[in-house]
Amino acid sequence: MEKDLTKGSVIKHILLMALPTMFGMAAQMVYDLVDIFWIGMISSEAIAGVTIFSTIFWMVDSLNEIIGVSSISLVSQAYGKKDYNQTARSIEQTISFKFLVALIAATFMAVFLEPLMSLFADETVVNYGLEYGYLRLFFLPIMFSSYSVNTVFRCLGDAKTPMIIMIFVSILNLFLDPIFIFETVPFINLPGLGFGVLGAAIATVVSQSIAFLIGFLILFSRTHEVKPRIKGLFRLNKDIDIKLITIGMPNGVEILFRNLSNIVILGFVSLFGNQAIAANGIAGRIFGFAFVPLFGLTMGASSVVGQAIGAGDIKRSERAANITGILGSVAMLFFIVMAFGFGESVISLFTNDAIVIKYGTEFLKYGSVGLVVLGYGYGLASAFSASGYNFPFLLSSIISRWGIQLCILIVAINIFNQPLTWVWLSYMFGDIAESFILFYFYQKGRWKEKKAW
Repeated sequence: MEKDLTKGSVIKHILLMALPTMFGMAAQMVYDLVDIFWIGMISSEAIAGVTIFSTIFWMVDSLNEIIGVSSISLVSQAYGKKDYNQTARSIEQTISFKFLVALIAATFMAVFLEPLMSLFADETVVNYGLEYGYLRLFFLPIMFSSYSVNTVFRCLGDAKTPMIIMIFVSILNLFLDPIFIFETVPFINLPGLGFGVLGAAIATVVSQSIAFLIGFLILFSRTHEVKPRIKGLFRLNKDIDIKLITIGMPNGVEILFRNLSNIVILGFVSLFGNQAIAANGIAGRIFGFAFVPLFGLTMGASSVVGQAIGAGDIKRSERAANITGILGSVAMLFFIVMAFGFGESVISLFTNDAIVIKYGTEFLKYGSVGLVVLGYGYGLASAFSASGYNFPFLLSSIISRWGIQLCILIVAINIFNQPLTWVWLSYMFGDIAESFILFYFYQKGRWKEKKAW
């Protein structure tokens, strides 16, 4: 299933890489939403607890991002150069090094999880979050490694394999969730295991573990040019590991600051009560669907751009990034229309609490307005992750989230005592600012001079 993306139609390659990625990511988003759907049947407090945990949990995504983004440059450029031995070594180091980093991060976060969660809610909500969260932390290395396997397939031009795996495990999670959560499975009245919120975590880690195992076996039993070896996982390569840290470091710091800003924003949301937190959790998961086509396009384009850079064809990489920007903007426009037309109906699927529905609907509407501009900026930014020039991600995130969005929140909520609507509106201003910064750095063109090898 490996594919040379350095020849042929650019837009065809982008779509052939992006569409399977979109379907796979959509399937993954489905099982996030399924979790919230079933947890919502327990209580709004349960949703709030899982929302607080998830917001804190994604702080460690900065580590996944550092190595993941670096691996895109290393694997796709090595493959574009037809250096199959270097490609295999990069794959081995990506998986093993990320597993090790996740193990350290999970141990560290487990120590501080409870006191962090206690800053945002009462004991009942916190207990729900801890019940769900400790198991998710324990399986963090498997989750990170599964992400790496999927990224490797895409860098080699194979977007179908991760799509199939992700769809399969999403369907599996769909069935496992109610069995593990409830004593009697809703709608079909069959006996379940009754683990409550913990059951949702069990279903998720079982699904993720199976996804990793399937992808790992396929990747390491291949008969193509690129042949990673299992024994290569048990020794670290200093030169590659340094690149895995340094190339993606701006992205990792960017994600860390972004997720820290999300925690601060959650603090503002919590001022309006547990129902506002629950609404933030439900609408936030739905927003994940908005980014499915955008991330699918940018990840697909990153493989096209990366292989083109490896082959020395800068004009082709420029063409791919520009096309991706236009497609990303169109995709985001579609979501905005859906948010304004059907937002309330969608939120109502997850809760019958009228206040949660009201808050969630407002978030979908007001928080989505800036996405059409962000779609274009993120599409162009596929050139940054492919080339290994990731500084623009860091600067755009810090300025837009800490310099723009949080300043608006402080002025609107703390000084002028504005309603919760201003929390949602702050996302629009942040998205627009981030897009303009990404566009500026794309036009400067320094990414054209960067190479991972």
